[in-house]
Amino acid sequence: MLFSKAKTEYLEYLEIEQNRSQKTIANYDHYLTRLEDFAGDLKVLEIDNEMIRKWRLWLNRLGTNTSDELAKTTQNYHLIALRSFLKFCAKRNIQALSPEKIELARTKRPQVTFLNEEEIDRILDQPNTNSFVGLRDRAILELLYSSGLRVSELVSLNTEQLNLKRQEFMVRGKGQKDRPIFISDRATLWINRYLEQRTDNLKALFISANKSNSKIDQSGNFKRLTPRSIQRLVSRYALLAGITKHVSPHTLRHSFATDLLMNGADIRSVQAMLGHSNIATTQIYTHITDPHLKSVFDRYHNK
Repeated sequence: MLFSKAKTEYLEYLEIEQNRSQKTIANYDHYLTRLEDFAGDLKVLEIDNEMIRKWRLWLNRLGTNTSDELAKTTQNYHLIALRSFLKFCAKRNIQALSPEKIELARTKRPQVTFLNEEEIDRILDQPNTNSFVGLRDRAILELLYSSGLRVSELVSLNTEQLNLKRQEFMVRGKGQKDRPIFISDRATLWINRYLEQRTDNLKALFISANKSNSKIDQSGNFKRLTPRSIQRLVSRYALLAGITKHVSPHTLRHSFATDLLMNGADIRSVQAMLGHSNIATTQIYTHITDPHLKSVFDRYHNK
């Protein structure tokens, strides 16, 4: 079978039988199309160890707009997509290389950037809450830090999802998995203040506003905020707070997880609250708690 035909069937399988998101399907399509870019419209059986070795060399030398090389993590995404495709072929009795033959490249554990309590307070104090935009932005920052939401999860929230009395709600994250989200008293306060200023009937929780920054645009010229909008506002408030390191919405997610671990939460609970399917993903935070472990050592050892 031609690779292009098998790839189409595989992407349809992801959509219909696996119920994967359109973004995931688009990403896998992109990674597998890179194999076609390299080898042409080959047959599935022609994908062997030697071809994969040459493809990996090609990927390793493939530049981007910002770098002369493709990052090792990104290269691994291509291999993960191919491995998943080959597993699909095995299920459909399409003759193909065994997926177990593909080994991922070793990568360095990512350095986690997080904010301490004083830095968090400085960022949260930056929005001008005398304006609608300021109230909205304060609610966004508070919710990100209180909940550990991914930015994609935040922008997809609808007002009706939130239960501010119970201070919790459900969110559907990666892999179409639902998990509970809990909101702090402070985040609840600011979300309520923001919602009190809403006079529209839009479903979206966080919406754009007019240039006057006072009230929502009554002409109807407003819409759901995008992930890029959230990234820009978080970065802007971090600069206003005098924080020189790169700060993104994910930094607030990291800070949420770090705060839990530093205060004694077990890693399995943190895994559940972050929505990680694999405990290994959550373990990137374990080295952050080293100062906490050092204090335990100093307090209890050899006394």
